[in-house]
Amino acid sequence: MKQDVLDRMGEHEKSWVKLFQTYAALERAREIELGKIGLTTAQAAVLFALKTATEPVTPAKLARWLYREQHTMSGLINRMEVQGLVRKTKDLERKNMVRVTLTKKGEEAFRRQTGARAAVNVTTCLSKKELDVLMVCSDKLHEKALELLRDMQPYPYS
Repeated sequence: MKQDVLDRMGEHEKSWVKLFQTYAALERAREIELGKIGLTTAQAAVLFALKTATEPVTPAKLARWLYREQHTMSGLINRMEVQGLVRKTKDLERKNMVRVTLTKKGEEAFRRQTGARAAVNVTTCLSKKELDVLMVCSDKLHEKALELLRDMQPYPYS
């Protein structure tokens, strides 16, 4: 971006540009890293969500947790099932509900993706104090983003 354009921006616009550039660079680095082990960032996010969930997981919950449309999540889960990474099973109590779980292959893929940590470990350049500030700022920005989502699209964020 040209310096004269940045000079005309307010501090909130500049911070948005910097935040976006940082996210885009980190996401691209993670895409490259995961590509080497045959995963996408979306697949890695699903594997992480399934592995760390403390309750049974449905496609709708995954969509909410990962800020995706339900039809997008359903397509991703279907492709991951074909690849043998996840399994969909009917809920025994509610027959119209589907649960998503990791397969052995999915567990192995999760282990491989947690081993590929160069992009994730980028925060090692920050001090403990800087990490604390980052967490506070990230929490505030996340809460504000959720507020925006609820205003723009109440379901499923209400």
